[in-house]
Amino acid sequence: MSKTNKKRILLVDDDTAHRTMLKVNLSGEDFHIMEVDDGDQVIPFLEQEQREPIDLILLDMKMARMDGLATLRALNDTVHSTIPVIVLTAFSSVETAVKAMREGAFDYVAKPIDIDELKMVMEKALGFQELKQENIRLKKHLEKRFSFGNIIGSSPAMEELFATLELVAPSDATVLITGESGTGKELIASAIYQQSNRKQYPFIKVNCAALNENLLESELFGHEAGAFTGAVSRRKGRFEQADKGTLFLDEIGDMSLQTQAKILRVLQEGELDRLGGSETIKVDVRVLAATHRNLQLMIEEKTFRQDLFFRLSVVPVELPPLRERTRDIPELASLFLERYSVKNRKDIKGFAPEVLRIFMAHQWPGNIRELENTVERAVILCPGERITIRELPPQIRPEGATTNQDPTAAPVTLRDMEREMIRATLAQNEGNRSKTAKILGVARQTLLNKLKEYDIL
Repeated sequence: MSKTNKKRILLVDDDTAHRTMLKVNLSGEDFHIMEVDDGDQVIPFLEQEQREPIDLILLDMKMARMDGLATLRALNDTVHSTIPVIVLTAFSSVETAVKAMREGAFDYVAKPIDIDELKMVMEKALGFQELKQENIRLKKHLEKRFSFGNIIGSSPAMEELFATLELVAPSDATVLITGESGTGKELIASAIYQQSNRKQYPFIKVNCAALNENLLESELFGHEAGAFTGAVSRRKGRFEQADKGTLFLDEIGDMSLQTQAKILRVLQEGELDRLGGSETIKVDVRVLAATHRNLQLMIEEKTFRQDLFFRLSVVPVELPPLRERTRDIPELASLFLERYSVKNRKDIKGFAPEVLRIFMAHQWPGNIRELENTVERAVILCPGERITIRELPPQIRPEGATTNQDPTAAPVTLRDMEREMIRATLAQNEGNRSKTAKILGVARQTLLNKLKEYDIL
């Protein structure tokens, strides 16, 4: 092991002679030994500025000022609690070892120390630590790759979406989120806000389709007392409420040209007037907008302002419909199953194989919302441990599907899920293997191998 790769070991022992013996025997190609003479010096040593991180601590159990157990307890309350600790003890009883392990020690070695045994335990601890760190790195990588906020998905379309969101979220750019109803546009907006630099400030949501024109203007820009019948006092609008934060305008296509012009002014000038007021109010708001409508077509029909469209779509984000990300269906269905099983206090283990096959083949015109509602309904109606065809709504069941299933049939496995996913995607693409491989996010040869493995023609 090169000098730069030496593991840094902190030796904690109040016996000078014993420390010297261990340092002589352990120093060499693999270890760089540093020492302190009592437990009360461990944390100050670790917290010295510009101190390179310690890989392992060798901790004597019995010391004059602060013994090993007290030192372990103190370490557990700091950021250094992840450093593996091997306890050195003259009392080789099981009771001593158990106490040390309960306080977080990786292992213990009894005195008199057998150097070969100690080195073996040290290598084991260091190896375990490296494996744990690698698992943490892998988990972070997978989380970054397959999720963004509370959104999940491992299909190529979602991976591309997550990459875009990771770049745009920390900025102040206006984002236009488009996609069919039920694809999760509001969830995307919430995730962008949670990952933004404005997350400590308000996140205000307005559904533009839920209010008539007069109410929408008052809701967005506020009003002065007497501005209209019923306006008995001044009221701040949503833009003012969202100052320094984020405003999410859902269904932005469902508003008049007059309101569009006022929103354009806020985006361009950062200012607005309350209804019935004469004072110009400055606001600092990041706007996220969403719609299921075709705004380009609305621009051609003169029902949506082109200049507002350009202002809103600094970063356009299009959510794919669920039928184009079939690879995510099992994961989403499992997520909803767990959520609604807990909510309804049921212990449901999973889905029958036939149910997964139906899920993969269904076109899901209502997208994720339809899938979630379907799973919630099934959980409520399910009398057993598995969701069966019997619990699915009629519009989901294929024609001729029977609900008389064998209750003792084996639950769906990961292999079942993969096989049915491949079969359904292949059928959806009329047997086109190249297109199927692309949608599933695998190489064509990998798909061919899977087809052979599962005997899918």
